[in-house]
Amino acid sequence: MLQKLKKIDGIILVVLALLMVVSIFSIYSVTHGRDGLDGSHIKMIKFYILGIIAFTGIIFVDYRLLIKYAMYIYIIGIGVLVLVSFIGAEENGAQGWIKFGGFSLQPAELFKLILIMFLASVLVRKNKNRLLFWKDVVPLGMMAALPFLIVISQNDLGNALSYIVILFGLLWIGNIKFSHALIGLLVIASTATAGIMSYIHYHDNIEKFFVGIGREHWVERFDPWLVPDKATAKASYHTKNAKLAIASGGMSGEGYMKGSSVQTDRVPYTYSDSIFVQIAEEYGFVGSALVLLLYFILIHRMILIALECKDRGGPFLIIGIVAMLLYQIFENIGAFIGLMPLTGITLPFISFGGTSLMINMASIGLVMSVRLHGQEVEEDLPEPLAYPPAAKQS
Repeated sequence: MLQKLKKIDGIILVVLALLMVVSIFSIYSVTHGRDGLDGSHIKMIKFYILGIIAFTGIIFVDYRLLIKYAMYIYIIGIGVLVLVSFIGAEENGAQGWIKFGGFSLQPAELFKLILIMFLASVLVRKNKNRLLFWKDVVPLGMMAALPFLIVISQNDLGNALSYIVILFGLLWIGNIKFSHALIGLLVIASTATAGIMSYIHYHDNIEKFFVGIGREHWVERFDPWLVPDKATAKASYHTKNAKLAIASGGMSGEGYMKGSSVQTDRVPYTYSDSIFVQIAEEYGFVGSALVLLLYFILIHRMILIALECKDRGGPFLIIGIVAMLLYQIFENIGAFIGLMPLTGITLPFISFGGTSLMINMASIGLVMSVRLHGQEVEEDLPEPLAYPPAAKQS
């Protein structure tokens, strides 16, 4: 056991520690002295303690055991998502929280990790064989589409889209045929382009449709991104002020706790979804670039662990987690510089929030589990953890 613990990636631990410091100081900067928010940095420290416990606990769990029972975990996760549709509490236009006592849980966040484990379990059993379109790709797509539809019905666009990104990331390394991948990319690109152009040119009709089905919240998210001249002052308030705050940061920023926009609450949710705006305004381009560098180092180390793994399941898990984190980083930052719509996705390891931090810490714990246990090839596994033989290709 001690020999395995020595394999823990020290660089990843340092990066996580630095992100924790950035998170706590940033949250303190924008919440100190504010009614209802003062002391949020203390809560974040508590969340980090719980996250470290989850991170440490998962390290000692052989990830292959999670892959083995991933189907059962997936079914339970779907059941919880369905339950949220009936008893979930609503926040910021999305019905996605289960509240008990003073705590709240967002199952859609948790399901990202569940989906990664499930898709990895299916791909492992393919035994490096090519993925067949109707036999493999379509069923996998349907298994990802099910939680997507459930979560999208709860008005949580950000987490719903993450399931599709995770699916594409795992299909890409799951030995999908190049022709299938190319066709899929062309279909996605053409569909996205057609959707964007239709939204711009037929905005009034689409807006009426969204309002008619109770999705006016989507209009407030898409208008500032695609048709800013038609967006209401309320809808564009968030992103407009965020861009001004980021621009005002310049090269080196206005200084810690001196950001004029974030300190006067002109940018909403600077302690959670919009925390990158605080970093950009108070630390400028230099501070923002250093945060992105930390993310780059983290993802680079994760990919190296995947390449060193001798077992088939480990790389699938890691690439799924990498896809999840890259999507969150790109979507969160992109929303405030005009590249993406605002969807309420948190910035990993920095934004205030217990559920998202716990899931992200657990994900890195799973990566460490791959590093500790992934050096055994499949034939060396003990019988209870052995994978079933892969089905022969027709």
